[in-house]
Amino acid sequence: MRRKISQARRLVVKVGSALVTNNGAGLASEFIEELAQQIARLRGSGHKVLLVSSGAIAAGMQRLGWTARPHAMHELQAAAAVGQMGLVQAYETCFAQYGLKTAQILLTHEDLADRGRYLNARSTLITLLELGVVPIINENDTVVTDEIRFGDNDTLGALVANLVEAEALVILTDQAGLFTADPRKDPAATLVVEHRADDPALEAMAGGAGSSISRGGMITKVKAAQRAARSGAHTLIASGRETDVLSRLAHGEALGTLLFASATPLAARKQWLADHLQLAGSLILDEGAAKALASGKSLLPVGVTTVEGEFERGAAVACRDANGREVARGLSNYSSSEARRIARAPSSEIEAILGYLDEPEIIHRDNLVLL
Repeated sequence: MRRKISQARRLVVKVGSALVTNNGAGLASEFIEELAQQIARLRGSGHKVLLVSSGAIAAGMQRLGWTARPHAMHELQAAAAVGQMGLVQAYETCFAQYGLKTAQILLTHEDLADRGRYLNARSTLITLLELGVVPIINENDTVVTDEIRFGDNDTLGALVANLVEAEALVILTDQAGLFTADPRKDPAATLVVEHRADDPALEAMAGGAGSSISRGGMITKVKAAQRAARSGAHTLIASGRETDVLSRLAHGEALGTLLFASATPLAARKQWLADHLQLAGSLILDEGAAKALASGKSLLPVGVTTVEGEFERGAAVACRDANGREVARGLSNYSSSEARRIARAPSSEIEAILGYLDEPEIIHRDNLVLL
């Protein structure tokens, strides 16, 4: 199974704030230089590497002389703006020592939720890889809102892996990997060496949030692995403090925790739909409609009992059963106001109700992904 990592031609490496900033003490120049050296070796052996780096907020805190992570959004964003300057400079300098060019890419989840921007980002990243450039990707912390509160660059790493169809996501952290329980509290906890990424039991093992420097933690890494698995990518969680960790992983050494993908990868458009983190609204389905979706059919208005939220035609919405569980998501052919008017009606009556007929279904099966 470890060969899946060593054989990956295209891989995403995500490094956490604790590693990049010496637990908030300042940019870890020695770590960044070693990381650049290891990635240069991977490039030399035929791997195409994208780097997702946390650390902008933590680096900015250090530069501004702040010892505690602020809570106010404008202060977090100011710290990110200050820290990003030093972070990019450090990476560019270190990679240049090994003859590698770098490119800064700042993304938000909204960039990836818009189909056009998603495809543009994909084209840019793949072009950079073909040019031999190492893309260094971070969340655009100066403009995002909710995401910054949770420090989910683990999720961003998974989204990037799906975006470029990488075979592997390597998450480097300050822990040895995923344990069966928190090893700081439970001396009986053991390292999970290999496990299926989509096993719900992993979330219970992962526990809560991260440190005062980052807002991640093992739970975000497990969820990132589950997300990456949808496109067939395997995730390896390992300690970035291990000597030459990337090179050793590339040679198949059993370090950290491998969370492997076991399901058939989703088609590209459906993968994009599954990756939406924020949906515009919800359609509540009756039992018959929920079963129809599960069998691969489109969603007809007759099966919709309630429409929640306000959204326009073409928006990504959740499809929920009567208990509120999300069973699918897709692109709505009708706005929320239109959907409310045709809910519970047979498709043959849509034109009479609205005065026109766009599509006979609210969501076509080609624009729908089951969860």
